[in-house]
Amino acid sequence: MGIVNVTPDSFSDGGAHLDASAALAHCERLLEEGADILDIGGESSRPGAARLPLEEELRRVVPVLKFAVGLGAPVSIDTYKPEVMAAALELGADIVNDIHALQRPGALQAVAADAGCGVCLMHMQGDPVSMQHAPGYTDVVHEVRSFLAGRLADARAAGIAAERIVLDPGIGFGKSVAHNFALLSGQQALADLGRPILAGWSRKSSLGAVTGRPVEQRQAASVSAALAAIHFGAAIVRVHDVAQTVDAIKVWQAAGLIQERATTLGKKRT
Repeated sequence: MGIVNVTPDSFSDGGAHLDASAALAHCERLLEEGADILDIGGESSRPGAARLPLEEELRRVVPVLKFAVGLGAPVSIDTYKPEVMAAALELGADIVNDIHALQRPGALQAVAADAGCGVCLMHMQGDPVSMQHAPGYTDVVHEVRSFLAGRLADARAAGIAAERIVLDPGIGFGKSVAHNFALLSGQQALADLGRPILAGWSRKSSLGAVTGRPVEQRQAASVSAALAAIHFGAAIVRVHDVAQTVDAIKVWQAAGLIQERATTLGKKRT
């Protein structure tokens, strides 16, 4: 899953693709580099990020979505606002990627109303404004698993078919460095819920904590984390550095260290 941030303030590439023409070119480049899915977002979810007005989010993402849905690859909208979800799905987006796991009023209904879209349910403790203010857990793997199990059950009860759903532990969203790495090593417990796992480690601060590298120098660490996530059962990795991650996966596959994992979430709707 290649990241397309149409934002001025994302922690890694804020402002790089805020202009629509730059965002469109980035979509094409990610697909050329081997991305299977494009994930388009107009609101930063970095720690401390303020909420974005609905009208501004739509202004940012709609032109990019209109272009991206015609490129032949599945398109994901990274949003928690039901109005943006509905608009994106109407334009032809294939997936809703929600950091609030469809907990916002109207979000569950917006996805349930579209019988063909995929959805990613993510765990987050708190919200982007406060999530990194001393996050705490008794057992982070157990608590994240319980949350995701509950959201999965709620989605199923709303009529969303199980094969449309993937789960995301929310690396960096209300977790310390230790919490994030505990979730990585314990990822199989999440996969045991029976749905594919999406892992988003790319350029995160936990990688900087263990390597001492600033965000612009975390490419190698990001690729390593993506491979580790796949090793522990992730079906999808959400990354900035698509070409490098694709190359690394090909080497691991050639060595027999990993096999391709199929998920229906990434199928382009026709």
